[in-house]
Amino acid sequence: MKRLKGIVFIVSGAMLWGATGPLMEWLLNYTPLTVSFMLTIRLSVAGIILLTYLLLTRKDIFGIWKQKLWSRQLLVFGVAGMLGVQFAFVAAINESNAVFATLLQFLAPIFVVAYVSLSLKKWPPKYQVLGIIGTLIGLFLLLTNASFDALLVSSKALLWGVAVGLTFAFYTLYPARLMKEWSVLLVVGWGMLIGGFTLGVISRIWQSNLLLVFTDFKVTCFMIALIFFGTVAFVLFLSSMKYITAVETSILSSIEPLTAMIISVIVFGTSLGFWQLVGVFVMLVCVTWLSIGGGKA
Repeated sequence: MKRLKGIVFIVSGAMLWGATGPLMEWLLNYTPLTVSFMLTIRLSVAGIILLTYLLLTRKDIFGIWKQKLWSRQLLVFGVAGMLGVQFAFVAAINESNAVFATLLQFLAPIFVVAYVSLSLKKWPPKYQVLGIIGTLIGLFLLLTNASFDALLVSSKALLWGVAVGLTFAFYTLYPARLMKEWSVLLVVGWGMLIGGFTLGVISRIWQSNLLLVFTDFKVTCFMIALIFFGTVAFVLFLSSMKYITAVETSILSSIEPLTAMIISVIVFGTSLGFWQLVGVFVMLVCVTWLSIGGGKA
């Protein structure tokens, strides 16, 4: 039951995170919002909401700061993990689109498998290797319709895309000890607030006049949805790691591009080709196989 709970958490979180991509793409394309401003607002507001909720439920949200070991890890997670993966993901979207950013995020399982294998000093199970290869093939077909030319993007987009994979792998592996010692909500809440505050200071958000854009009701609704989906996705993602391994978590999150593609079809009118449909099938088969194989491994 615990394993099933972990799978439900990661799949639900992945779907919500996949939905944030097209939302951010719309905000960046059709409003004056910048990557830094949008992320500062998103992370700060989400962090404040989570910490306020914990306070209202009479949880001690400041205890973690009284211990140097945990406070240092929390700072590293907030800046390099939370802000790192969020900024790289949004920057990749800004330089290309939500689908491309989501595709490059799936370099993360490769980094995670490599790290775990090096730590254990042994080769990963064959099912993981074959499953990752199959998943990436499916992703390629889904997001390019089997056209190599479709992968031709700017050097900036490619750089940010690789950064997404690296930071997502770090985000997956680094907070394991924090998760065991402190609650997921506490770590996510502080991580978001730290990331938002850091980015706000770096970008000097107080000098911006972009808050005026929220006088548009539609923009405000999109931003609220973005904050809600992203926050719940992060909580579910980190919660799943209590029940399944980091490798399984990163691989099962491959449901994200499916969600991103479906929403992109609705919002941006993206059409699905034959090979994209084949890619959907290949991905679903591989993800299901990995889930079953992980339970036996």
